[in-house]
Amino acid sequence: MNKFAVNLTTIFTEVPFMERFQKAREAGFSFIECQFPYIYSIEEIQRELEQHQLSMVLHNLPPGNWDVGDRGIAVDANHVTEFRQSVQTGIQYAKALKVSRIHCMAGVTPDLGDQQALNTYIENIKFAANEFAKHNITLLMEPINDFDMPGYFLNHLEQATKIIDRVHLPNVKLQFDFYHIERIHGNSLSLFKQYRELVGHVQIADVPGRHEPGTGKLDYQSIFQYLNDTYDGYIGLEYTPKKQSEESFKWLFERENGGN
Repeated sequence: MNKFAVNLTTIFTEVPFMERFQKAREAGFSFIECQFPYIYSIEEIQRELEQHQLSMVLHNLPPGNWDVGDRGIAVDANHVTEFRQSVQTGIQYAKALKVSRIHCMAGVTPDLGDQQALNTYIENIKFAANEFAKHNITLLMEPINDFDMPGYFLNHLEQATKIIDRVHLPNVKLQFDFYHIERIHGNSLSLFKQYRELVGHVQIADVPGRHEPGTGKLDYQSIFQYLNDTYDGYIGLEYTPKKQSEESFKWLFERENGGN
């Protein structure tokens, strides 16, 4: 049975973030993920997780200053000190919240150029992964399409897999988001099959609207069947509901009640 983790950053946005934990439990979820928990204290989040008997399976490292355009800072040589500080912050939250996977956003390619960005990124990934390893945390790298995030450095699957190979650390894995991979390459299920051994976490949304499965062109019946047979990790629901959040789980309820 696949383990679905509802993303509290993109779902249940009808209510404030700290009320979404209760919404997740009421909808029947045991697992959650989110993008950036850092504006809330560890104690606040712990209280919600414990009260509603939820486990957080993933969050991101701090992304820099999102409001001024940062989408991660791991590729920027001007922010290495800030990046290393963000690693410690991420670890602090992960340890307290019992999270074993952290997504490290690469960032938008800086003016310093692609080669400098690549060198900086690799060194920062090595640093973060070695720090994470001390606490049994896996570092995740996710290719993100540049329709949604223009200029994002890590925007191709082969690019990500080559970097994973170069870094060559056992706790550096691929975060495979079927939405992003389909937007970038097409043939997302075939690519998942090709790179399955590198995958440390899966996320889903339909294409092109980034809504729930069944609202776009992806064959999620085949995707879920393959995941059910070959993948025993969590599946993050990182989509934007087309209507009300609770209504967006119809596909999941049908599947749980005997559908594919």
